[in-house]
Amino acid sequence: MDIREQITLLPHSPGVYRYYDSQGTVIYVGKAKDLHKRVSQYFVPQERLNTKTRLLVSRIADIQYSVVDSEADALLLENNLIKQYKPKYNILLKDSKTYPWICVGAGDFPKVFLTRRVTRDGSRYFGPYSSAMHAKALLDFIRGAYPLRSCNLKITSDAVLRGKIRPCLDYHIGKCKGCCIGAISKEQYNAGIEEIVHLLSGGVQGLIRDCREKMMHASDNLDFETAQLYKEKIEHLQNHYSKSVITSAASTDTDVFSLICDPSEAFGNFLRIRGGSIVQSLNLSIKMPIEEARESVLSEFIAEVESRFGTLSKEVIVPFLPDVKLPGVEYRIPVKGEKSALLQLSAKNAKEYRMNIGRQREHTNPEEYRKEVLEELQKVLGMNELPVHIECFDNSNILGTNPVAACVVFRNGVPSKGDYRKFKVKTVVGANDYATMKEIVNRRYSRLLAENPDDLPQLIVIDGGKGQLSFAWQALSELDLTHRLTVVGLAERLEEVIRVGDPYPLFLDRNSQSLKLLQHIRDEAHRFGITFHRNLRSKMQIESALSSIKGIGPRTEERLLLHFGSVARIAAAGEEEIAALTGKKLAAVIKEELSKQ
Repeated sequence: MDIREQITLLPHSPGVYRYYDSQGTVIYVGKAKDLHKRVSQYFVPQERLNTKTRLLVSRIADIQYSVVDSEADALLLENNLIKQYKPKYNILLKDSKTYPWICVGAGDFPKVFLTRRVTRDGSRYFGPYSSAMHAKALLDFIRGAYPLRSCNLKITSDAVLRGKIRPCLDYHIGKCKGCCIGAISKEQYNAGIEEIVHLLSGGVQGLIRDCREKMMHASDNLDFETAQLYKEKIEHLQNHYSKSVITSAASTDTDVFSLICDPSEAFGNFLRIRGGSIVQSLNLSIKMPIEEARESVLSEFIAEVESRFGTLSKEVIVPFLPDVKLPGVEYRIPVKGEKSALLQLSAKNAKEYRMNIGRQREHTNPEEYRKEVLEELQKVLGMNELPVHIECFDNSNILGTNPVAACVVFRNGVPSKGDYRKFKVKTVVGANDYATMKEIVNRRYSRLLAENPDDLPQLIVIDGGKGQLSFAWQALSELDLTHRLTVVGLAERLEEVIRVGDPYPLFLDRNSQSLKLLQHIRDEAHRFGITFHRNLRSKMQIESALSSIKGIGPRTEERLLLHFGSVARIAAAGEEEIAALTGKKLAAVIKEELSKQ
């Protein structure tokens, strides 16, 4: 059956659809509120689809689908099928590393320790913690407040009764209660373990209240030693959590999601808040092989977190509403107060995660990283070709004097300094940046067309706003090049991207790698142009100071500058010192002329 005939038979029901290629491999899995409408959106005129989606559609040989009762069921089924089939064109959720967990072991006298491996052996795991430093600090606090064993011995009630184990140094210095020799009962030891579990589950406020009640009860019974122990435990808890992960004095249970979206990848952060404390945190990078709405990406992220960590809180804080509503969950978008602060904290973590991922990729695989940046730039600018060859122009003059221009060239995202070009302005009089830009662009590409027409750039960046961009466009139009390349302006004040014919500037995310590349290219053009202008100005000053003096030729000028180092030192030197190089008559003339300047 033809694909379009299959689409006509799809029901108007929520469900999950699967695209297969000619080899019968699942290449994409998607969810839909209305299967018929959603799948039909892929099979529209090609010009309405982006490049990657057109590629996906061209490979679809068959469609299968599953009907479910609700959007929420569709989201969960989609998440499971993506994990099962790992389709080429689906969103890929990926951890950057293995996060640490705090493990409360199984057995009669459990250990509490840090691990990066979760095994199903009856132990209880808390985390993951996005910061290993925080996890270690929390573990140190637990060991300080609760003297637990740290040894790897297999301690059972039977082994304790037989007296087969000798106490270690931790027992003698008070870091362990000596469960291996029966100095503390199994019930007493495990009571402390349950307090730790309660604490790691976010129940710090309840634990403080419980300790305070026990302290008062012991005090009323004149058991001041026990009361002092509970008092010290309360102080430990309050001191640690006041410096650590407390987010609110109130008892708050909520989950927080934030999402930072780039054109082909998103970066998500999840925070789980229990009893006013952050008890879990997770960062995920989300690859998007084809264009996806941010609401859909957020839904995928939420579904992934729920599959890993279980049912979400009744209240979930999000930066915008996802496209799927989960039963029993109320989404909130706070604008102020403590919950807004939580969302900002999560967003800060997501941004920092994105920056770290970028630095890691740039360091470990610079070529692949630069290719990803160029692909991002291609997408945000709507280019048909990957901008592997980029050129940028900048004008430089001071009050119209010594007007010059510079052209820098980047190939595959890095400077190609051998291709840099500098220009002295020939036809423009005075400080006219617009006319200067037109002249330089015309000269650059007239020569390039004559000498190497196959080496035209895919992207031209103009340092300036609409005026400079318009005149550069005029020069390219006269050379009939406007259909062969993309031209944009980069205005420095707001870092806005100006496009020809678009009345509204394009504002790229200030943390995006595509904007940073454009800024790097623009700054390099500015540096190159300023250096050329400065050198030219210095040369002109020397020429005007010495070359204009009658009787001084190039050799005499060179001899004087080599000896004295600068025109200022020549002017400050004595006439006899100058005469030793030029003769008395010319020395007198030089002193007289330089004193006038």
